[in-house]
Amino acid sequence: MRITGLLLCGWLLGGSCQAAIDPALLAPLAADDSEQRIEAIGALARSAPDEALPVLGALASDSLAVAAGNRLVIIDGQRVVDAATGREITPPPANLEAININNRVRRELASALAALRLFSNDRDQRLQAAHEVAAGADASLLPLLDKALAAETDPEIVGRLRMAHAQASLTSSDAGVRQAAVRTLGESSDPRVRQLLLPLTEKRGDGWVEPDGAVRAAAGTSIREIERRLAWADGLGRAFTGLSLGSILLLAALGLAITYGVMGVINMAHGELLMVGAYSTWLVQGVFRTHFPGAVDWYLPAAVPVAFVSAALVGVLMERVVIRHLYGRPLETLLATWGISLFLMQVARSLFGAQNVEVANPAWMAGGVELLPNLVLPWNRIIIVAFSIAVLAAMWAMLNLSRLGMFVRAVTQNRAMAGCVGVPTGRVDTLAFGLGAGIAGLGGVALSQIANVGPDMGQGYIVDSFMVVVLGGVGQLAGAVWAALGLGVVTKFLEGWTGAVIAKIVVLVFIILFIQKRPQGLFALKGRFVES
Repeated sequence: MRITGLLLCGWLLGGSCQAAIDPALLAPLAADDSEQRIEAIGALARSAPDEALPVLGALASDSLAVAAGNRLVIIDGQRVVDAATGREITPPPANLEAININNRVRRELASALAALRLFSNDRDQRLQAAHEVAAGADASLLPLLDKALAAETDPEIVGRLRMAHAQASLTSSDAGVRQAAVRTLGESSDPRVRQLLLPLTEKRGDGWVEPDGAVRAAAGTSIREIERRLAWADGLGRAFTGLSLGSILLLAALGLAITYGVMGVINMAHGELLMVGAYSTWLVQGVFRTHFPGAVDWYLPAAVPVAFVSAALVGVLMERVVIRHLYGRPLETLLATWGISLFLMQVARSLFGAQNVEVANPAWMAGGVELLPNLVLPWNRIIIVAFSIAVLAAMWAMLNLSRLGMFVRAVTQNRAMAGCVGVPTGRVDTLAFGLGAGIAGLGGVALSQIANVGPDMGQGYIVDSFMVVVLGGVGQLAGAVWAALGLGVVTKFLEGWTGAVIAKIVVLVFIILFIQKRPQGLFALKGRFVES
């Protein structure tokens, strides 16, 4: 508001023509009584909105002062301008006394300035002013709101102004006006409007807050309509949150689906590959902050290949050194990979410390898309969903259009026959494990944007990743997609009703029962060897 006031003063002092204001309207602004100041602010806004804008802006920016003879002036550095006429005073008067206002007056002043900005030529300023006015409209602003509604043509701003006008009309002495206002407010999806209407349905002592029965009934109907929209928006928000969670699970499970499908390896260190990708993102962020501060907002695209390669190299090393010697021995493989996960966590603690590290969202991922007053889709989650789709598309293309993909599918369906026709199964195992680990690293990049990055971060996703693979069907991309998104959405809805712990238990019990009826998962592998 201080900046707004300075801008208004600059507009005034830059040479804009201003009609004279009656000094009697300005005088109460210098009064010691806050009530008189508030009444003066309202009177100025109603009677002379065009002329009042620079004066009230000066009051908000602490640039309004009193000169000799109770003359109100606007101070701009070395220049002094008469508040009533807008003309510069030369020479500047001495012994100026600044007008100081308290927080209560500032709130009223902010509302009045917002109402006056409703007539700006800038559409964004009018929209912002409509938001501000709607947050604290009262009966004193009705004349200005009527004038703004008559002049406004933008549908979005008109809708905001209608809500502000209805809110201001709730204090009308006419029951018909209050009833119409309540019905208009019932078209809103803002939870604050619901809180505004609730008192109208309550009793205070022996009487009702709203004495008219028709108005109370209309308020009850409007409240139910708002609650219905809020519930719908809440459900949509949960679905989107579940979709973003499912996207993370998909990135974590895609690599696991490949390694488990090709080699039958239960890799308990897969969650730590997510951690490798997240720490790689943090390191790239640090490099950009140190060496490329002007481009720090673009560290994330640079972190994608770094995280993929880092996690892939760790995966290849795991496969070459340990897992290759344990094929066909699932229990030993499980224990060995669990030990590797503990080793990787300890390495992370030694290199980066036991505390979480900060990975900041780039500026272009800040904020969100407001669909409804209680539904904002964050840009970071929207981008994560899009990133997951891009990774999935690249995976599909690799498995279906490349030579390596053909070999991976062949080994997954019938390892022995693939080896007999010349497929280098050992090399395919290594490449597939590195590919799966690299995709997990990409999952770490995405996870770093919405969760804490620390040595233990992968532990919370390994069980969920295995549930996705088992539910979707081993080695099946389509199954992994449906299982990941389904588990993410269902989990978020269950958490809203039962809490996080009970939701996990319910999901696990469902998967156990589902696998009892359909052991092959949602999508079964096809091939003579598998089917036999």
